[in-house]
Amino acid sequence: MLRGYQDGTCSFVPYLLPEQAVDTPAPVVLEILERRLGPALGLALSTEHCEPADGPLPAPIRSPVADRPDGSWIRTRNVVGVNVRTIGSAWDVVKYALTLPAAYDAIHLLPIWQPGVVESLYGPSSWDIDGSLFSRQLAAVRPHLDTPERQLRAVVHVLHATGRAVGMDVIPHADRYCEMALTHPEHFEWLRREGLVIVDHRADLHEEVQQRVHAFVVEHGPAVSGVVLPPSAAALFDPATPEAIRRQLVFGRADQRQQREARRIALVKWLRADGFEPVPATMAPPYRGLEVDPDSVVVDEHGLRWRDYRITEPQEMSRVFGPLARYKLYERLDDNVDWAIDFDRPREATWAYVCEHYADVQRRFGFDFMRGDMSHVQMRPGGVPDRTDDRYDILRAVKERVVEGGTPWFAYFAESFLGPRDFMAYGDEVDHLEACEADATLGNLQSMVVGSAEWLAELRRYVDIGETRGFAPSLTAITADKDDPRFDAFFVHGNAARTLLSLFVPDLPSYVGLGFEVRDVHLQPAPNEHYTKLYVFRERQGPKATRGPWIWGRNAALFGTLTRLRLAADEIVPRLRGRRTRWLLPPDPTGELPVIAWTQAGDDPDYLFVVNTDASAPVENIGLPALGADAPSLELRLCTHEAPPVADEAMVFNGHHYKLSALAPRQCRIYGISR
Repeated sequence: MLRGYQDGTCSFVPYLLPEQAVDTPAPVVLEILERRLGPALGLALSTEHCEPADGPLPAPIRSPVADRPDGSWIRTRNVVGVNVRTIGSAWDVVKYALTLPAAYDAIHLLPIWQPGVVESLYGPSSWDIDGSLFSRQLAAVRPHLDTPERQLRAVVHVLHATGRAVGMDVIPHADRYCEMALTHPEHFEWLRREGLVIVDHRADLHEEVQQRVHAFVVEHGPAVSGVVLPPSAAALFDPATPEAIRRQLVFGRADQRQQREARRIALVKWLRADGFEPVPATMAPPYRGLEVDPDSVVVDEHGLRWRDYRITEPQEMSRVFGPLARYKLYERLDDNVDWAIDFDRPREATWAYVCEHYADVQRRFGFDFMRGDMSHVQMRPGGVPDRTDDRYDILRAVKERVVEGGTPWFAYFAESFLGPRDFMAYGDEVDHLEACEADATLGNLQSMVVGSAEWLAELRRYVDIGETRGFAPSLTAITADKDDPRFDAFFVHGNAARTLLSLFVPDLPSYVGLGFEVRDVHLQPAPNEHYTKLYVFRERQGPKATRGPWIWGRNAALFGTLTRLRLAADEIVPRLRGRRTRWLLPPDPTGELPVIAWTQAGDDPDYLFVVNTDASAPVENIGLPALGADAPSLELRLCTHEAPPVADEAMVFNGHHYKLSALAPRQCRIYGISR
């Protein structure tokens, strides 16, 4: 198996367990990659190319999508999401990729920044790269790769050399007491609380916070000796004062992590003594209008008492994310008396701050696409306005800034679930995604049981959206957020069908999280250490706590089935590229027919795919429509879940249709079309 990968006859190492791949020592991995990639590996790991550079990279390590004129390429890509925290380091992503066929041609790295409260990946505390991405093992064999930044660039180069695009997260919020909020209070919304009452949430309350931050540095002294503190808060927070100087004055040097954290905690206590807090982020209508939750209080390891907040007039999906604060992108109406946003007055300095920082991350590391976190957020009560501009949506603005910076192929993969109108966003999420110029979206198929009427209807809707709208919904199998005890019922069965759809429907994208190929069936909740969702943050107490490393699944039956599908993908997927799908038995939105079947549009299809999505009952005597005037024959290439009837192994057109005598429960088949 290994020789087949090294000499290029197979695009991955079949039957190599991902757990074994990640445990493989770095020298062995480098030897394997050198035999596969040749000189490209040396270029990827070289001192020269692991530093930021403005010039073009050598062809062997350039992005495989660098010749694309825009981000529409992601509409047909198969994305693998990786929470690096579950496997160890960024270098371990390269090891894991040894187990992935070329059909998985994009890798999404979950957030890469230093985390804040509860160490949530989606609550960055600074723009610094998370030190946990660093691999001592890689540094031991390549000593010049001695920082997380150099190693991350090397990993992106290697993944590019294997033919994969690489994506990052773009997050429109941060940890509530992140370094960004404390060195740029003007870019966040603030409140002042006394006990259980919000006593002030004026639009310009950040000016008082700036005064208090300046007073803190006066009281405690600059964190870096020799750096002169401006004489006033107005001077410290003047746009002419560089962010680097503010960070040195308030927190210290970038390489003094412990000192910076101690200063940050001291400043948080300083501000909270006067009741100042960043306003927490919210989700879903009505978004605005907060009050203190009197029944919830948490005391952290620093002795700080944290109060949760709630929406004063909540709807079904209304949520308040206590650890997070959203960037303040617009001014407020009537001094924020009624928590109303003035969408006609964008705060240009804040837009520029967010866009420039993400554009800098993209440039330094060479990312090809972004997963826009919480892309479903649309706060305008009237839905999408009649006209939108470059200040309609911050995620759209980030994409545009990166494209303008010289990366026209940069794509936007949205984290949006295509829920009902006015459910998770005001208006229609489909309209919103078009308005913010998303190229693809995650969708919500992973939150439904395969074969259910709900799943079939949603799958049919996604097919229709992909054919009619400006973005493509994803045939998502699982994400890090859905690998959670609450969602076990979605993955008891149907995982082969999810994989078959994701690999062999070439005109829609797909997304799958690391570890899906060996995920155990949990008829009862397993210990927390078996779920990737519980490693998106780090809880040490309570029902979401983890007490050790993440544990890979042991589902040998699933791994064997999916490996067979992946081997088939090596042969089939290259012949599907650029082709449209013809649905022979499209997903039945009534849920009455559980069988779906599809081939390629045009006069010369090569393959036919059939799935019985019912987990418990066979389906008999299914007629498949004609495949063309020449009436080709069908030859079975692959079958999962029981052997097929002999009559179904080779089929001919009967003048009306092709007749399948029986499909077993959950059975997936691939037929070759012969003329």
